[in-house]
Amino acid sequence: YTVTYTATDSSGNEATAVVRTVNVVDTTAPVITITGDATVTIELGTTYTDEGATATDLSGDITVTSTSTVDTSIVGSYTVTYTATDASGNSATAVTRTVNVVDTTAPVITLTGNNPVTIELGATYTDEGATATDLSGDITVTTTSTVDTSIVGSYTLTYTATDASGNEATAVVRTV
Repeated sequence: YTVTYTATDSSGNEATAVVRTVNVVDTTAPVITITGDATVTIELGTTYTDEGATATDLSGDITVTSTSTVDTSIVGSYTVTYTATDASGNSATAVTRTVNVVDTTAPVITLTGNNPVTIELGATYTDEGATATDLSGDITVTTTSTVDTSIVGSYTLTYTATDASGNEATAVVRTV
């Protein structure tokens, strides 16, 4: 911007005009504010929807850009980074949100075959087993108890499973 100064004395004499140049500059970076909590915890396998962030700056509206490493199919701690630059090229200090993906859901055990099972005294019993499903991946099902086909009686097989996060399934029982 230019400001021009002129002066005239009482006799009508005009001074030579003087010009001043005023430069208005923007050297202030935008400020980013996270929308919502800076740390978020979500369950494994759910959908993560980021709440985003906003930026303020004297130069007007600023677009905030985010980069994310969140993988809701894997337990872990992830970072969402927010950045913004104003029209004058001033970059805001990056702001981050931590997203913790946790597994608090126990596996579910499903018996394979019939329950109860009836077999003849002295026959060979082959257990059909059970399977477990869990978002964290393959789960091993373990069985306690045995069936002694040489002795008439009622036997209980108990199936259990624990996922990688230590969540224990509700035990399932088969009666033979």
